[in-house]
Amino acid sequence: MCMGEQMLSGKSILVTGGTGSFGKEFVEAIVRSRPEVERLVIYSRDELKQSDMEQQYPESKYPQLRFFVGDVRDKERLMRAMEDIDIVVHAAALKQVPSCEYNPFEAIKTNIIGAQNVIEAAIDKGVKRVVALSTDKAAAPINLYGATKLCSDKLFIAANNFKGKRDMKFSVVRYGNVMGSRGSVIPFFLKTRSEGVIQITDERMTRFNITLKEAVTLVFYALQNMWGGEIFVPKIPSYRITDLADAIAPDCRRVLIGIRPGEKLHEEMITETDGMSSIEFENYFVILPTASLWDVNDFTQTFRGKRCSDGFRYTSGNNTEWLTVEQLCKLIKLHVDPDFSLPPACR
Repeated sequence: MCMGEQMLSGKSILVTGGTGSFGKEFVEAIVRSRPEVERLVIYSRDELKQSDMEQQYPESKYPQLRFFVGDVRDKERLMRAMEDIDIVVHAAALKQVPSCEYNPFEAIKTNIIGAQNVIEAAIDKGVKRVVALSTDKAAAPINLYGATKLCSDKLFIAANNFKGKRDMKFSVVRYGNVMGSRGSVIPFFLKTRSEGVIQITDERMTRFNITLKEAVTLVFYALQNMWGGEIFVPKIPSYRITDLADAIAPDCRRVLIGIRPGEKLHEEMITETDGMSSIEFENYFVILPTASLWDVNDFTQTFRGKRCSDGFRYTSGNNTEWLTVEQLCKLIKLHVDPDFSLPPACR
């Protein structure tokens, strides 16, 4: 049990997007380690997924769980759901890049207006701590999804400026691709390898990698240690797309199809400009708020950090930690597909 989980004891928590991949892992982590949480509200617009979760966590055994069908676009429903809530984890978003490009204002309504609704409802209902989930695509965005999440990040950081004298904090957690998440390349490779051909956009491409458990642990850490206004960025490994292909389909023919619209060769979590106001710690970085909210020196000394060097940027291409083909094989079997057959080179 990590310290972030301990501080949830006796608290009432609401997680938006609670039936998504992160939400389900977050709920499982709390139920597994902190059953004495006062109340855990799973807020999402998908009633079928909520019904499935209710069957997984029956009320007779998990009386602390509550299921609220609602959309973050609906501020009145959020206000009702946040009655007597202490902590909010905001994970709801439209995140499929092609869908956001084709339906831009739908992404804006959920990812930007929905974020502001969460902020205003939290302020009005006296929530103490709010952590919002971001994405590497919010750093120097080149697609609409990334642009909306950058706006969302700015809204949550700025919320610390207009909360007034209320005892509450808003922070953001930004991380890279979640291993095996819907729409990611790993499930696509696993699905198409039976055809004997693997489509690769560009052999130079790299990506960050984080597991759902690691993402949840980071959120627990942020809840425990947040001062309000930070963007927490974990130190996580990268992988090369060619190594991933070797791990999943070493015998398949590779076809280069070119980078798709809205994609980058290397993902970025801290731009060079943000690097000027970032602090490095043992296991993560923090991008400082642009407005002065607290003493940066006190913050740095408290967590034993140091200022990032001039010109620093954190991308999947300039990373110092890389996953090998063997490590990728083992992670896929552990976190994505238990039936994954390890290639001879990984056994």
